Amino acid sequence: MKQNSFISMIKVYKYLLFDAISIILSYLITLWLLDFMGLANSYDGLITALLVIVPAKLIIYLAIGIYRILTRHTGFEDIIRIIGVVIATNVIIVVYIILTGSTFMPVSSYVFITLIEITAVIIPRVLRRINKLITHNLRWMKAIGARTLIIGAGSAGELVVKEIYKNKDLNNIPSAFIDDNPEKIGKKLMGVDIVGTLEDVRDVVLKYHIEEAILAIKDLDPSRQTKLINELVNMHIRVKRLNLLEEFDENKKPALVDIKVEDLLSRDQIILDNEGIVSFIKDEIVLVTGGGGSIGSELCRQIFELQPKQLIIFDIYENNAYDIQMELMRKSQKDHNTKYPDLQVRIGSVYNKTRLEEIYKQFEPTIVFHAAAYKHVPLMEDSAVEAVRTNVLGTFNAATLADKYGVKKFVLVSSDKAVRPTNIMGATKRFAELVIQNQQQKAKTTIYSAVRFGNVLGSNGSVIPLFKKQIADGGPVTVTHKEITRYFMTIPEAVGLILQCGVYAKQGELFVLDMGEPVKIYDLAKKMIKLAGFKPDEDIKIEVVGLRPGEKLYEELLVDSNAETLQKTSNKKIFTEVVDNQLPSLEGIEDLIEKYDHLSNEEVKEFVAKVVGTYTITN
Repeated sequence: MKQNSFISMIKVYKYLLFDAISIILSYLITLWLLDFMGLANSYDGLITALLVIVPAKLIIYLAIGIYRILTRHTGFEDIIRIIGVVIATNVIIVVYIILTGSTFMPVSSYVFITLIEITAVIIPRVLRRINKLITHNLRWMKAIGARTLIIGAGSAGELVVKEIYKNKDLNNIPSAFIDDNPEKIGKKLMGVDIVGTLEDVRDVVLKYHIEEAILAIKDLDPSRQTKLINELVNMHIRVKRLNLLEEFDENKKPALVDIKVEDLLSRDQIILDNEGIVSFIKDEIVLVTGGGGSIGSELCRQIFELQPKQLIIFDIYENNAYDIQMELMRKSQKDHNTKYPDLQVRIGSVYNKTRLEEIYKQFEPTIVFHAAAYKHVPLMEDSAVEAVRTNVLGTFNAATLADKYGVKKFVLVSSDKAVRPTNIMGATKRFAELVIQNQQQKAKTTIYSAVRFGNVLGSNGSVIPLFKKQIADGGPVTVTHKEITRYFMTIPEAVGLILQCGVYAKQGELFVLDMGEPVKIYDLAKKMIKLAGFKPDEDIKIEVVGLRPGEKLYEELLVDSNAETLQKTSNKKIFTEVVDNQLPSLEGIEDLIEKYDHLSNEEVKEFVAKVVGTYTITN
């Protein structure tokens, strides 16, 4: 701390010296100009006056805060402040000369003195930024950077250009702006021409030989944004966007980030009953099993904001649990104005009933979100025992303990792969749904429900991270089948709807989320390659490698696709499936607990198939 204070004092003294020299130079240069114009005269008392003027001005500069300006970030407001204080001090001197009749300098000379002084005081404070600007211009002249179109000629667009100026890692040349306001066309922003509207994007890209585009409009309609990004991507233009200050947790500064693939998928806005969700969670003790996973961790993030009394994260994998714990703790430490819940993290597995009961007994949760599960289809085909251990027995343990310890609501996170499953993972998820529905029939206090939805973009094990790695490696991008389709939703969207289903739950409902239109994985791969600025099958190859064990071409969200099996809720994205009262008997589950460890992979599948009648075992 002392060393930093000493360095700061040296910098202040340095600028005090600069300014003292600047003031003296402004008078000497003005004298030289007057002499050059034949107007020089004997100015008695100038030296004496300067001995008073220089210290007085420096004291005023110090009082005004000129020496607290961070020179590497000197901005327009700082320059205006410097100009204002120089003019004000010189006006005072002029008034003094007029009132006293002093002859040390003529009044008219103060026009020159003021201009020279302003220039001399400002230059040392902007030299660093001028140097950066010159450096960037030299870099652009060497044609290293990509010719860049900035979409949005407002405050966000200005931030983009500033970020390009100061960030040495960005190789961009701002070549043109376009904006949704036609009145801005023909004007300049930060020295860059505003050349058209959003409808002119194709012509602008061709005319200015654009290689990259940066999206810098805060409030662009989502459907219009998707259309614009798709148009740029189809022209093989790499697209980035400005990450604004409010979107940052760590860096707290603007930055440019790549557009995500979800920005390319046309999606309707999801509207939630936020008041209902808040009242559902507020002041409750919430347990999230699998709280470190993709869905579980996002559940924890959103629940943490809803002010429960306590949040318990339970997960078998310590690294994931630790990551989400640290993230939430950092959030609560930064925001002291919000009341955050008591956060507890425990390690263990849901299939260990003794350990799980310790959690129920210690914390007495009132709401449970059961997200712990194995989800990788091909891996579970060869590890059926583990799939059953976690997905079926883990759910059975969590569900039975919920009623035993007086949990109000228990929500199972299920999957579209539970519908007419052709793999053991999907079959175990359907088995888990049956466990929940059976448990509801004998429950004393707990309301059970299950939520079924498709793939989530960017989750662990999804194709998105895999495609990103393959593209980064130069390809090939591997797709199992050209016609394979999947339903997709973002993780925050899915979790928001899970919370909403928890509000709606009354008695053993199976909720089905409307995932929109299914997406062809082959088309998704092409879009991701284009998004990275490459051409599919030219720069990056796409290889069709064949379906994996247990994998379907098309996923379904309903057990019966007949519309009569669905009932609407007040949210247009959420339906309930009419539950068959004739549920299969789960009496054998007790025997399974005793002997499943001794069954072979295929024997486990055969046992599950007896319970889940829609399960088709495939080789």
